[in-house]
Amino acid sequence: MRTSTIITGTGSYIPPVVKYNREFFHNNFYTGSGDPIPDMPADIIEKFEKITGISQRRYACEDMNTSDLAYLAAKYAIEDAAIDPETLDYIIVAHNFGNVTKHTIQSDAVPSLASQVKNALGIRNPACIPYDLLFGCPGWVQGLIQADLYFKAAAARRCLVIGAETLSRVIDAHDRDSMIFSDGAGACIAEARETSSSQGILGTSVQSYSLDELQYINMGRSYYPGSDPGVRYIKMQGRKVYEFALKYVPMAISSCLEQSGVPIGDVRKIFIHQANEKMDEAIIKALYALYEMPYPENVMPMNIHELGNSSVATVPTLLDMVRKGVIPGHHLSAGDIIVLASVGAGMNINAVCYRM
Repeated sequence: MRTSTIITGTGSYIPPVVKYNREFFHNNFYTGSGDPIPDMPADIIEKFEKITGISQRRYACEDMNTSDLAYLAAKYAIEDAAIDPETLDYIIVAHNFGNVTKHTIQSDAVPSLASQVKNALGIRNPACIPYDLLFGCPGWVQGLIQADLYFKAAAARRCLVIGAETLSRVIDAHDRDSMIFSDGAGACIAEARETSSSQGILGTSVQSYSLDELQYINMGRSYYPGSDPGVRYIKMQGRKVYEFALKYVPMAISSCLEQSGVPIGDVRKIFIHQANEKMDEAIIKALYALYEMPYPENVMPMNIHELGNSSVATVPTLLDMVRKGVIPGHHLSAGDIIVLASVGAGMNINAVCYRM
């Protein structure tokens, strides 16, 4: 018998507001130097969709905030796992911007979002410890890794790990990259279980590059000429992020598989951060190229086409949707080996190898 980290339930909350690409036709886009982009908005959006694969995305309702989305995803995960929330040892909420109330510009993370989720769930147990985790887009995967470490140290038996974001509140409408981002939340219940099988987390890998790469994703002023420099939005050096991810993410996943003792041919699904369709496809092709193997069909489920890039929420929402048969052509069975992987601001990369 060994102690394994088992995901016993998942949940997600997909906001109901659909934002289609055509709704950006009236945006005036500018370069980072403040020059108007000469292409017609329709041409910009057509190129955008070909590269990213995004045709629509979801935004939170005006009366909802990140902590509200996190609570709903948590509620569904708790129901799926059929546990008493009072038995949770930790609530870990990964996000990057806290609560940003609609039509405001100030981020609010006091009290922590995790504390707000604990309150919304009505948990009275003072030994249930809530805290927030800021780790860029890989935040939810990192939260799962932290839960695994708690279990290995015999410091916990049951954790709720949530990834939630309302990126629609921190985007610059004059930046083409604003069309990438979206809102959402995903969660899981992770538990320490004694098992004689190899179910659960088999291995992990975490890397951070914070020298020249530090500012690849950051906060900056609007691209609109004359904009208030005191108001800042999420910004991204798209080409540098692409090149960074293509170089380092395949190696991080390979390292994770090596630590897990898993041949890549045994991997059934790879749940990668839904950042950009072309980038994700290039990363997985580069991963299999390390092993001189062709990129297998149907190994990478995606929900970016309809949901966009919701940062920390992409991996847990994708996992929940595949577990529950929501994405056509993708399903999971007991014994399947999967990889959860992400890359984002920091620049941080992580991966988890898991047997269902």
